[in-house]
Amino acid sequence: MGRLVHFEIHVDNMDRAKKFYGEVFGWAFEDWSEYAGMPYFGAVTGGEDEPGINGALMQRQGPPPEANQPLNGYACTMGVEDYDVTETTILKNGGVVALPKYALPGMAWQGYYKDTEGNIFGIHQPDVNAK
Repeated sequence: MGRLVHFEIHVDNMDRAKKFYGEVFGWAFEDWSEYAGMPYFGAVTGGEDEPGINGALMQRQGPPPEANQPLNGYACTMGVEDYDVTETTILKNGGVVALPKYALPGMAWQGYYKDTEGNIFGIHQPDVNAK
């Protein structure tokens, strides 16, 4: 099987993106630019004892996505403990709502946002009472 083992988020402004993902999700970053030959920061998203994967912020190599165009790629979704607190933190740090919070009945709360670089990502809070 081809299990997902790494992700890359393309960014225009590395410092702004590191601040956004660091503040919103608590990610830590390691400078891997020397290996990549471009601005490239490894994103540590959690401990090795937790489920999930690590990834990176990568300098965008072309124009950013245009507003209101359909997603052409993958959307990463982050698990969160409190949807509403996370949404407030996203908005406070320059993110915007792409698809508002909705219920996956009996399973979770889900929604999508645009980061400071124009990329779409989701947040997901498990909740068996979601309706």
